[in-house]
Amino acid sequence: MRSGTMRVLSVIAGALLIGAGVVCLCNQETAVLSAGLILGVCMLISGVIQIVLFARGRLLFFRSAWLLLDGVLTVLLSLFLLFNEAFTLLSLPLLFAFWLLFSGVSRIVSAVDLRALGARRWGWALAGGVVLLFAGFVGLMDPWLSMQALGVTLGATFILEGVDSILCGCLSERYLCEDPSVRP
Repeated sequence: MRSGTMRVLSVIAGALLIGAGVVCLCNQETAVLSAGLILGVCMLISGVIQIVLFARGRLLFFRSAWLLLDGVLTVLLSLFLLFNEAFTLLSLPLLFAFWLLFSGVSRIVSAVDLRALGARRWGWALAGGVVLLFAGFVGLMDPWLSMQALGVTLGATFILEGVDSILCGCLSERYLCEDPSVRP
């Protein structure tokens, strides 16, 4: 798959996540009632796109195993959320917090890899990872408070994940491997 297609997929995933975030912020009651469905669908789309980016990104930084692991875990969590509604409502704050924590760690590891490759602007990926990690820790500290503010939490997090995905898509051409020995 060409890098342009991967960039477009990353931007589409980001736009969908930002759209879901805006819906959650505007309709907080609806977001709380349908949080499992909204979260499950958006996580499924995001996870599938991450797996596709890993599978097709041979010449790009997207070949990181952390991206594949993040995509697989995101798909598994999304399927769990979509098909087990009763447990989802009880465990949603913790599942959401753990997803944020893992996504944050994944972004931080990706930033460190970018720095090792000598890429400029690796700090953006690091900053996104730190923000996601912080949001996950806040969600774990008081899950019931997180449940009460789920509409705002979901909205803000979807927007952050969406911005991060769009930035990765827009900046991905700067991460192309120039070393011919790295090419498959």
